Amino acid sequence: MAVSLAHTWRSTRITLEMIKWEHSIFALPFALTGAVLAAGGWPHAVTLLWIVVCMVSLRTAAMAFNRWADAEIDSLNPRTKMRAIPAGLLSKGFVGMFTLVSLAIFLFAAAMLNHLTLLLSPIAIVVVLSYSYMKRLTRWSHLVLGLALGIAPSAAWIAVRGTLDPRIIVLTGAVLLWVAGFDVLYACQDFEHDRAHGLNSVPQAFGMQGAFLLARVMHVLMLGLLAWLVVLFHLGPIAMIGVVLVAGLLLYEHSLISPKDISRMNAAFFTLNGIISVVFFISVAADIAVRNLQAR
Repeated sequence: MAVSLAHTWRSTRITLEMIKWEHSIFALPFALTGAVLAAGGWPHAVTLLWIVVCMVSLRTAAMAFNRWADAEIDSLNPRTKMRAIPAGLLSKGFVGMFTLVSLAIFLFAAAMLNHLTLLLSPIAIVVVLSYSYMKRLTRWSHLVLGLALGIAPSAAWIAVRGTLDPRIIVLTGAVLLWVAGFDVLYACQDFEHDRAHGLNSVPQAFGMQGAFLLARVMHVLMLGLLAWLVVLFHLGPIAMIGVVLVAGLLLYEHSLISPKDISRMNAAFFTLNGIISVVFFISVAADIAVRNLQAR
């Protein structure tokens, strides 16, 4: 019994390391932004708790499922062949069960929010899990990944209000383009591998130069949507400063890498994108807080 528990704990720890669960921070601040906008301030603490549980559990399930679905592909790629499943550290069976448990936690958390959240939860599951197979079907899989994270602010709005306001879809669009843009850049690391094995991606279809151009266009459009969001919700200068800071961070991110040099990809992908989402959330939350104080 003790040996079995120890093995399960070890496998769970390896799985969490494999899926980098701490990187849930990418989309979580945008989900919290949706929640703050829906509440016009801080939502109830219990609501926030269940939103966080939904976000982390669904993102965890999606990443584990992606590693499960891509195990054979990962084993052929020099960059990914040492991931836990192809390296023999984890079995596909354990990762599959871990995915199901994470999905069960997500469904429970969705049920704790409201009826519409629970009703729409299967759609969210289909969206986030379907990404794992998109690279086999279309060069635009990056947009599916963007949608998987982009639904977070709209889902958070529904969690707070029990309804959907079309204005929050603008933030969903912004997150979609943000994620798709940096995923296009990230896919440049596998440019040669994808071409050799017939896998679809923007870099594989349009080359490195084309991929960088499309990523930049996506990020410019994302900034436009963030500015539009500020106008739609009648936010003030603090929120607009947040948009400007996001623009500066994106500019710096793109300066770190080029079609000829992607050696600093990890710094651009992980660190800066986490900062971007946090900066925008803080700016919107601070703007709403100041407005509420002035209204008293």
